[in-house]
Amino acid sequence: MKDFFTIIGGMGTMATESYLRLLNARTPASKDQDYLNYLLVNDATVPDRTNYILDHQQPNFFPDLQADILQQSQLHPEFFVMVCNTAHYFYEELQALTPVPLLHMPRIAINNLHQRFPQEKRVGLIATAGTIADKVYANEIQRAGHEVVLGDQSIQAMVNELIYRDIKEQNLVDHELYHRILAKMHDDYHVSVIVLGCTELSLAQEKAPEHPYQVIDAQSIIADQTIALATQLRQAQPVDWVRAVNEYIGPLISE
Repeated sequence: MKDFFTIIGGMGTMATESYLRLLNARTPASKDQDYLNYLLVNDATVPDRTNYILDHQQPNFFPDLQADILQQSQLHPEFFVMVCNTAHYFYEELQALTPVPLLHMPRIAINNLHQRFPQEKRVGLIATAGTIADKVYANEIQRAGHEVVLGDQSIQAMVNELIYRDIKEQNLVDHELYHRILAKMHDDYHVSVIVLGCTELSLAQEKAPEHPYQVIDAQSIIADQTIALATQLRQAQPVDWVRAVNEYIGPLISE
């Protein structure tokens, strides 16, 4: 197979499946051969990312991702997509392992936010406790010139319930709970734009989009970027694909 990319997924599996649905549904295709070439690594046994970030005595998830990147690099994909926001805690270390570009999902999402809402001063963020703690999104939001607005412990408890109890444990999306989280962020914290910093929240958005709130859905955005990059790759192979990827995504705009 040529002109392909590799998806590092399984964190969790249902969220990865959501990404694949978006990827395939949005790919302009009228026949089998129009779809994209990719390999999926659904590494469901990667240790919990949040547990390690909050407590380094818990199993470290880096060795598993390191093994995935090194293994897949031998197949020479054109780029990697890692569909887990919290796993970007080790982004720099993972990218250092390979010359193959690894797309930075949080950075691409916030670049999209800034392009769409450049005047929005306050930006809400909901995510796993690990993503909140490692500030992977907070740093990108602040670098783009926006203020990060987090919910209180009651909102985080609701987010955790939606991610872990409902989606990861029971494979269901509680529409009412998801909408209540967005409403509280909007009404109590006065934010007009809310970043979904977890792929399980992106799954909730896919399944329960019937709400009036403006969200930045990182998984939806990375799906669109993946299609654009893979299409560009198929149409004309760049001489320097690493440079082409970086130029296509563009630098994060800051003010």
